[in-house]
Amino acid sequence: MARKRIRIDLEDSDGAKYNFSLEGNVTREKMLKIFELMNLMNIEEPEGGGVPLDSIGAKIWNIIDKNFPMGKFTSSMILEKYEDEYEEPIKLSVISTYLSRFAVKGKVMREKQGKEWAYQILKIAQREKSGP
Repeated sequence: MARKRIRIDLEDSDGAKYNFSLEGNVTREKMLKIFELMNLMNIEEPEGGGVPLDSIGAKIWNIIDKNFPMGKFTSSMILEKYEDEYEEPIKLSVISTYLSRFAVKGKVMREKQGKEWAYQILKIAQREKSGP
């Protein structure tokens, strides 16, 4: 199994910079601890979202974050929202590929529902499983 390496670079509203690096056996629980630490430090996204929408992956994530912060969604639902929002065509296979990558990266959880995959943002899925 390949060694995983994740690096997170952040800057807060006061201009302080934070660097997090995880190497080796990176688990979902370890990633959630990093997010909890960021929450304790009160690091938030900058005004306007902070992520430039200059790539397809960023645009797809923006659709997910904006339209499906809770609940499940499918690649077909993302396709519809993407084409409405950005007024440009995109293939369903491209969206499916990005959703699969997001699942591998631990950003979303996926499970088979009938003939297609259903996805859910991971931090919401974790709260539902562990209770309020």
